[in-house]
Amino acid sequence: MDIFVTVFLPLTLFVIMFSLGLGLVVSDFRRIITHPKAFAVGLFSQMVMLPLIGFLLARSLNLSPELALGLVILTLCPGGATANIFTRLAHGDVALSISVMSVSTLLCVVTMPLLAQMAAGHFLGVEAEHVDVTGLSLSMLGLAVLPVSGAMAIRHFAPAFAIAIDRAVARLALALVIGVIGVVLAINWNMFIENLPVLGPSVITLNALVLAGGLVLAWLFSLDEGQATAISLETGIKNGALGVTVGSMIVNHGGEVSPISVPSGVYGITMYGMCVAFMLWRRNRAEAGRPAAA
Repeated sequence: MDIFVTVFLPLTLFVIMFSLGLGLVVSDFRRIITHPKAFAVGLFSQMVMLPLIGFLLARSLNLSPELALGLVILTLCPGGATANIFTRLAHGDVALSISVMSVSTLLCVVTMPLLAQMAAGHFLGVEAEHVDVTGLSLSMLGLAVLPVSGAMAIRHFAPAFAIAIDRAVARLALALVIGVIGVVLAINWNMFIENLPVLGPSVITLNALVLAGGLVLAWLFSLDEGQATAISLETGIKNGALGVTVGSMIVNHGGEVSPISVPSGVYGITMYGMCVAFMLWRRNRAEAGRPAAA
């Protein structure tokens, strides 16, 4: 099992982030300048609202300390690459979704280790002394930022090659994610079953609250329907593989997959059911609002 934690998990995250980078170009970041209000609201939803909701839920539910910490760590993860696909299908603002995901992915190298340490201290107490913030930051730099940057460089200097391998890399990333979630749940099966009556509703509630929260924020700041859809989906769809990986790094479990990773694994399954329903609702709403063809 040690090889799964030390090799397979990091490799999976590297491939996922590399796949993400293949779809990014420098112009994706121009959204920050051209639409600063929508971008700021999206980033606030991702970096502030989501972790706050996760922390309050973890405090209020009857979860074990490790599962409560895992729920918070999940909310510190940036959006998943499929958020862009869902946003496109829902007729949302894809450019906004991409820009928020890109910047939040870069920022998580700094924010996740620091906030994860604070959450570990709160939920685990003395056990949190084992958290190595510097080591976690360096690991995330190597497993998140470097593959994204490298893939973006390939897309810039060899666009034809990047486009040619994009679909294959994306399929490999999806297969690896499915494998990771399956192994994490299998290893922690007893804990998963014992806590399912609380853990299941907790991740579903989290998903529902952040999807709704994104819409509320967009309404408060007078954003349009497409921007609201993008912000909600970007906040609701998480990079579960990152949560699983960080959960296994946060406290040393002797080479075993940490129970802290379980909420990310469960959320990685349940989020799609709710987000598909949300996407279809927003899609129908967008199509209903379009003027009829002459």
